[in-house]
This record gives sequence, C-alpha cells and structure tokens, in this order.
Amino acid sequence: MGQLTTHVLDISAGLPASGLRIEVQEWPPAAAPRPVWATTGVDGRLPAPLLSGESLRAGRYALTFHIGSYFRGRGVALPDPAFLEEAVIRIGVADPSQHYHVPLLIAPWSYCVYRGG
Repeated sequence: MGQLTTHVLDISAGLPASGLRIEVQEWPPAAAPRPVWATTGVDGRLPAPLLSGESLRAGRYALTFHIGSYFRGRGVALPDPAFLEEAVIRIGVADPSQHYHVPLLIAPWSYCVYRGG
C-alpha cells in the first residue's frame, strides 16, 4: 500500500520539529480542494501518513510546511516579515503503490528537502 509521509528536523536547534503544521493538497487544487492538515509530534513525525491507500493517487501534490509559525512558537525572534514563512514543496506521485517519504530540514533562514526511503 502506498503512502505519503514526512519527518521534519529543526537543524537550527538540533531537534525534531515538534508541533509544526503541515497541509497537503493536490496541485493544482481541484475545484473543491480538500486539504489534509496534520501536526508533527515530539519526534518531528506524524502519527499517521498524510495520504495512504485510495487517498494517494498518481498526480502532483503541494505540501505546505508552516515554518514561520513553528519558529515563533519556539520563541525565536523573526523579522517582520519573516524570511521564510512557509516552505511549499511540490511533488509528483508517479506510482501510488510506492512509499513517498518527504524529509524536511528547517532553520529560520533555510530549508532542505529530499525523497527519503
């Protein structure tokens, strides 16, 4: 069964990014988009896949990681406006039977993403 998962690490603090809000939706959005919202746990992971089984279809998706809110919640002083408010990662799912893992490394001034295993 295919699934879409993520893991977020705060490289500025050397910690998992706990409490970070993530939104995923098909891209471009359908006429009536139904975004999926989730929040990372203490280990920087989600308790369940963002999408799995029938909800993961071939196509393009946009994952929005709300990193500005995350850093403000940690008490990090950000300029107004913040250099990075959101990290929007657009991915393609060619084979929905596969596992698509999207690890994200964040700091107030940068992010890095890749396809993990």
